[in-house]
Amino acid sequence: MAQQSGYPSDVTDDEWMFVAPYLALVREDAPQRQHALRDVFNALRYLVKTGCGWRYLPHDLPPWPAVYQQWARWRDNRCFEHMMADLRELARVLAGREAEPTAVILDARTVQSTPESGARAGYDGAKRRKGSEVHVAVDTLGHLLAAVVTPANAPDRGQVDALCERVQQVTGQKVAVAYVDQGYTGEDAAYAAAVHDVDLQVIAKPAGQTGFVMLPRRWVVERSFGWAARFRRLARDYERLALTMQQFHFLAFATLLLAKGVFRATSP
Repeated sequence: MAQQSGYPSDVTDDEWMFVAPYLALVREDAPQRQHALRDVFNALRYLVKTGCGWRYLPHDLPPWPAVYQQWARWRDNRCFEHMMADLRELARVLAGREAEPTAVILDARTVQSTPESGARAGYDGAKRRKGSEVHVAVDTLGHLLAAVVTPANAPDRGQVDALCERVQQVTGQKVAVAYVDQGYTGEDAAYAAAVHDVDLQVIAKPAGQTGFVMLPRRWVVERSFGWAARFRRLARDYERLALTMQQFHFLAFATLLLAKGVFRATSP
């Protein structure tokens, strides 16, 4: 019988069987381990989903210092980035696609700063908001491949090089096309993509069109941002480290694919 969850964010038995190998950086019975790894993972998922502070984790979960210390190990080893890569491949195969994409969509969203992230914050004049910019690359199904966190005043086109470099690393140089909006227009952005053998294609609004328009390909990344917004820890930038904000995005997107059960494709 499946374990009864204490919170809706708790990992299920089937999910835990899949994720445990990615998270077990030391043996489960290692002498330095005082709390069950599954309980620590549940606490982390609770925090990212609800947006609570570390010190506000419920008392029936492991103490926040233990959760934070284990999170720092997972973060620095990019455990959720590796997990997401495998889940994304499984999701694509189940959808009848090749395991690795040949096309991606690049975009960015501005996340309001807080006192914790204020040292990194920049002012986004277009959106009239001070905060951080999360630049992402997703495949045509909306699954996350790469993320870069910068001050909000960093131009979108300036992150093309880093995003394209990363997507080629994680896909084995399979990506040929990247779709972008008009914020990526210019020879520098096109050249930065071409260095990594990626053709940057700008999807522009129809002439004279104002307001929101659902554009081919481009709507996919907007939906991905909507998915991310369901995790309250990602609604604002509460993180002192850009790496934390980046890796929380991979945890969120991995959580979504785990909920869909794509990992069951690996079951005998």
